[in-house]
Amino acid sequence: MDEEHWLVAGLGNPGRRYAHNRHNVGFMVAELLARRLGVRLSRHKRVVAEVAESRLGVGGPRLVLVKPLTYMNLSGGPVSALSRFYKIPVERIIAVHDEIDLPYGTLRAKIGGGEGGHNGCRSLSRSLSTRDYVRVRIGVGRPPGQQDPADWVLSNFSAAERKDLDYVVDRAADFVEAIITKGLEPAQNLYHGAS
Repeated sequence: MDEEHWLVAGLGNPGRRYAHNRHNVGFMVAELLARRLGVRLSRHKRVVAEVAESRLGVGGPRLVLVKPLTYMNLSGGPVSALSRFYKIPVERIIAVHDEIDLPYGTLRAKIGGGEGGHNGCRSLSRSLSTRDYVRVRIGVGRPPGQQDPADWVLSNFSAAERKDLDYVVDRAADFVEAIITKGLEPAQNLYHGAS
C-alpha cells in the first residue's frame, strides 16, 4: 500500500464465556480503540476475525484493528492472512496481549524476543515466520500459590482489579496510539516508567 498502514491485533478468546478473562485484555484494548475511532469491529469476509478500518487522526496513518476469532493459540493465522491482505509489513504489526510476568496494570512494549509461554504470541511468531513484531504487554500478575497459569489467565479479573481495569485498558490504548504516532522508543519512554 502506498500510505502507511498499521495492523493492531488485540489477542483473546471469542465468546461470552471468556469476555472478562485476564487473557482477553487484548480484545478489550482493540474494542476501546474501535470506539475511540468511531468504527465497529465486524466479521471479515475471508478471515476468521473481527476487523475495523480507520485513520488515526485527520490525515494520520490508516489503522486495521483485528480481533482473531480462532482462540488464542491459533491467533497467528488470521493476523498473518490480514497482514498479507492489507500488505502491511511485520514492523507495523502490533500485538496487544496479557502478560503474567508483569505486575497487574504494568505496561511494556518491545519488538521481538521470546514468547514467554504465551500461546498467542507463539502462534503469531510461527504464522508470521518472525518474532519481530511489536508487542504491547499488559500485566495481569502471576497466579497466587500453586494455581496453574493457564487457569489464572482464563479466570476473570478480581473485584479489586476491575476497579482499575478501565484505566489500564485506556492507558494501553494510549500506548498503542503513541507507538504509531511517535515511534516505539519515545512511546516506551512515556509509558514504561509511569505504570
